[in-house]
Amino acid sequence: MQEILEQILWDKCGGLIPAVAQDYQTHEVLMLGFMNKEALELSLESGFVYYFSRSKGRIWKKGEQSGHTQKIRTIALDCDKDSLLIGVEQVGVACHTGAKSCFFNTINLRESKLDSSIEPIDSNISAIYGAVDALYHTLLERKGADPKTSYTAKLYHKGENTIAKKIVEEATELGFAIKDNERKEIIYEAADLLYHVLVGLAYKNVSPDLIKQEILRRFGLSGIDEKNARQE
Repeated sequence: MQEILEQILWDKCGGLIPAVAQDYQTHEVLMLGFMNKEALELSLESGFVYYFSRSKGRIWKKGEQSGHTQKIRTIALDCDKDSLLIGVEQVGVACHTGAKSCFFNTINLRESKLDSSIEPIDSNISAIYGAVDALYHTLLERKGADPKTSYTAKLYHKGENTIAKKIVEEATELGFAIKDNERKEIIYEAADLLYHVLVGLAYKNVSPDLIKQEILRRFGLSGIDEKNARQE
């Protein structure tokens, strides 16, 4: 294993090597991820693919939440020794949107625009992966969008003060909806609030996974004990 790790020119790629996952039977390209040395070592030891998330700043096992794991069948190192091609046995789908492959946006070369016939999200898969996670990753992608055509990009462009103000506004509207006992409005306003909270998290590159971990940490603690612990 050490010989394999030492063959890769880690310094050339800044410590992160691109890793293309490919269906080992059909050879369909499924996704592109990145690995640091530890992620590759874990992958080789376990037989399942681990990646390094640039947005979360941590190593993660493919399918750790969705169950859509990638069992390693083959690994090839390119001629420049700075990228990997991994043949995998994919359980479920590769893309967090519910698509089989992450590469489903076909570019129309004649008109230089994306084909609108994008694969729909499988609602069952989306539910397994988590709508919150899917939305968060979509919001991260909007960082490079045009503020003139994307509301999310417009919020990013205006900055943290505007984002924080919108979160407060939506929280207030949800509070009034709860007070008025308007069920449909409660659902609508709660969705608005969740969206703007996720925009704020994405703006600061704080993954919802960290929020989930904090919630899990609090299980078994009374609210009073947890609050007191923070004040110590």
